[in-house]
Amino acid sequence: MKAVTWQGKKDMRVEEVPDPVLKEPDDAIIKVTSTGLCGSDLHLYNILGPFMTPGDVVGHEPMGVVEEVGSGVSNLSVGDRVVIPFNVCCGHCWMCDQGLFSQCETTQNHEYGTGASFFGYSKLYGQIPGGQAEYLRVPFANFLPIKVPEGPIDDRFLFLSDVLPTSWQAVEYAAVPDGGTLLVVGLGPIGEMCARIAMHKGLRVIGVDLVPERLSRSQSRGVEVLDLKAVGNVGDAVRDMTDGRGADSVIDAVGMEAHGSPIAAIGQTMVGLLPKSVSVPMMQKAGVDRMAALYSAIDAVRRGGTISIIGVYGGQSDPLPLLTLFDKQVQIRLGQANVKRWVDDIMPLLTDDSDPLGVEQFATHRLPLAEAPAAYKNFQDKTEGTFKVVFQP
Repeated sequence: MKAVTWQGKKDMRVEEVPDPVLKEPDDAIIKVTSTGLCGSDLHLYNILGPFMTPGDVVGHEPMGVVEEVGSGVSNLSVGDRVVIPFNVCCGHCWMCDQGLFSQCETTQNHEYGTGASFFGYSKLYGQIPGGQAEYLRVPFANFLPIKVPEGPIDDRFLFLSDVLPTSWQAVEYAAVPDGGTLLVVGLGPIGEMCARIAMHKGLRVIGVDLVPERLSRSQSRGVEVLDLKAVGNVGDAVRDMTDGRGADSVIDAVGMEAHGSPIAAIGQTMVGLLPKSVSVPMMQKAGVDRMAALYSAIDAVRRGGTISIIGVYGGQSDPLPLLTLFDKQVQIRLGQANVKRWVDDIMPLLTDDSDPLGVEQFATHRLPLAEAPAAYKNFQDKTEGTFKVVFQP
């Protein structure tokens, strides 16, 4: 089959790889019909290379049709239409019983001290072949796949794999009070979807970014936008809009590759040039993140407010302004999305033909797998109007 493979920093290639086969009785094989390109994939493309192996199949936002099931699978049948969450989780361990599917004890990666495995996401998270491919092996098939109805186009349900539950969790963790104001830092796919969900819940949303197309997209849906290039200081601008207090809650939807962190950006580049024997332990122990977005969130949140961090960070010793956090009595919640925890909350919005979250028009590009290398570059460089890419194998 054809699949998108990692071959080196900023080097994605579409290659022929072996078809997946059933390995366990509760495995299933799906024929992928749509699969997303995620901002987290760009971390593999640019930063997390020390944890990758040439030939790794990437991608963690797939959906498709069940092609084959193992002898122990009773909840799926050939021909079922399914979305596959990015968390690889068993559904029955202690962590899964708590709804913490991204911490599944069955698939935790003890060598690296990380939580549940993910599809297509490096040695840090299990090195399980990903979903930017024509076919995908899905473990724990009695629990993991999300069955969806026939009829609507794939885009109606595809984002259940990651974007929707990730954004939903971010808004839940933000704990915005009734009538409160939410600031979303970063209006990429996750940040914009956070804004859409928050507005659907009746909240006031302010969004900040520096890409004109992203500001325009969010503004067209009613978000009050701040252009990072124009405001100077985000915290001051937000206080001016909130009676001098700041936002009740802030979502950091940017993470480790924030603009405005030139020294950290150089550090990330230098680490990527080192041999793996040096770069891997350095990334596991050092502070290698660009922290500008998080610092803006800390500044802009009001005293007694909440920061929800959904942007991915990778450093272990990044400096935090603990005096400010303590003095302002800020609450912080963060972590990988527990996809299946939120499916029942989200599904009624997807089966509603009015499409209240606008998922059918969310993607800007629908491309064959063959165009993946160019799509990664355009997404990284924010060119060609690339906001959300869906590959159609």
